Amino acid sequence: MKTMHELRATFAGPGRVDWLGLRPARRAPVQRVPEVQAHPLVGLIGDHGKLAPPRLTALTGETGEAAQASRAAPVPGGPGRRQVTLIQAEHLPVIAALAGRAEVTPEQLRRNIVVSGLPLLALKDRRFQIGEVILEGTGECHPCSRMEENLGEGGYNAVRGHGGLTARVIQGGVIREGDEVRPLAGDGAL
Repeated sequence: MKTMHELRATFAGPGRVDWLGLRPARRAPVQRVPEVQAHPLVGLIGDHGKLAPPRLTALTGETGEAAQASRAAPVPGGPGRRQVTLIQAEHLPVIAALAGRAEVTPEQLRRNIVVSGLPLLALKDRRFQIGEVILEGTGECHPCSRMEENLGEGGYNAVRGHGGLTARVIQGGVIREGDEVRPLAGDGAL
């Protein structure tokens, strides 16, 4: 008989990225994209207007050279717990039924990545890989008041318990639609 720890580390198979979206600015409509660039300092490049941080100017080592203060603005979002939001494709029909709608789209739910074939909440407090990117599940992605605007009255409660997962970027790279989603081997709860 497996222990609880072993059960929590066992998955039927890998998941898959079905959809990707970026929000170019706060409250702007979510735009579907075929791929996204993930960066450990900011999350997804282009989401909420985030840009890759500027390169640091290195000292040449010449005598008398003084360090220069950085003129770069603070990085929005920083290395926070909510750099990336994910939702499970299998939950979209459930949310639609609870909201009394025929369907609910990823754009309405304002998440970055829709994943199928893998229970997302099992990745909470774990590291997992999507394509070449390594993410760390940091918590449940709770709904916000925008769900009432996007789904109508009761939209907030329709998403409760089905809102997905928040994550931070550990290793950057590109995520594409169709990429495999796989928990990292040997990575138990953090």
